[in-house]
Amino acid sequence: MAIASGRRLAGEEETVRATLEASPPVRTYLPAEAKIDYANWQQLRRIQAHSEEICYPHCIEFAPNGRTVLTGSWDNKLKLWEMVSRKTTRTFQEHSSKIWSIAFAPDGRTILSGSNDMTLKLWAVASGRAIRTFRGHSNTVRSVAFSSDGRTALSGGLNDIKLWDVASGEEIRTFPSADTQHSGWIRSVAFAPDGRTALSGSEDKTLKLWDVASGQEIRTFQGHSDGVWSVAFAPDGRAALSGSSDKTLKLWDVASVTARVISGVASHIQVEETEALHVSR
Repeated sequence: MAIASGRRLAGEEETVRATLEASPPVRTYLPAEAKIDYANWQQLRRIQAHSEEICYPHCIEFAPNGRTVLTGSWDNKLKLWEMVSRKTTRTFQEHSSKIWSIAFAPDGRTILSGSNDMTLKLWAVASGRAIRTFRGHSNTVRSVAFSSDGRTALSGGLNDIKLWDVASGEEIRTFPSADTQHSGWIRSVAFAPDGRTALSGSEDKTLKLWDVASGQEIRTFQGHSDGVWSVAFAPDGRAALSGSSDKTLKLWDVASVTARVISGVASHIQVEETEALHVSR
C-alpha cells in the first residue's frame, strides 16, 4: 500500500522492525464489510497463529497474490493463512529449532525459511513439503531473500552473508571479506530489482550495498543510531528504506556516494517523497 507523502504513521514509539509489500493491494481481498482506517491504522482483526512467538521482523510475509499470509514461529513451524477466513491452509514443519526468517519466491510456488538450526529450507507451497535444505551457516540464519527471478537467494547470519543457487541448494559465495564485514547479526537482506546489487542491515547500525556477482562491498550507509532491523528497495532500485531500533524509518538515495538520508524523524516515523514506494508495516 502506498504511503502518502508526509504521512505520519502513529503508534510507532518503539523499534521499526519491518517493511512489507503486498501486491496486489491487500484491500482487494478483504470482505466487502471490512473497513480500513488508513488515517489511524486501526487493527482489523486478530489471528491466533502459533503456540510460540512469531519472530519479528521477518516471519510475516504476504504471498505475491496478496490473498494469503505466511508466518514463521519459534514453535519451529511455518503456517499459511487465508486472509479472509483467517484459517490455516498449510503447515510446514521440518526445522528442528526456531524460525527467524521467511520469504516467498516471486512466483509464489516456493518458500524459503531460515532457522536457529543453522539451515535454510526450500518448501513447496502446494504440498507443504521441504524440497531441499541449504547448509553452510555456522549460526542462526536471521534473514533470507529471493532474487527477482527466483534463481538465487541471500541469507544473513552472524557477520556474514551467503549467496545460494536455489535449484541445487549449493552455496555460490560468502561475502563479505573480513575487512568489510558487518560486526554483528545480519538482520535483513534484500536484492535490488535488477538482481545486480543487494542490501544488508545489521545490528552494527549500518546498511551495506553489495555487488552480487563479485561479493564486494560498494558502500556503507551510516546514519542510524541503533541496530537496523529491516531493509527494502524501491521498485526502481534507486531508493531504499531501513527500519531501526532507533525508532526511525530512513529513506536513502542508493546511488549517492555520500549515502544521503532523505528523511527520518526520531520521535515518530514520517515518510517524505515516497510516492514510488509501496510498503506497509
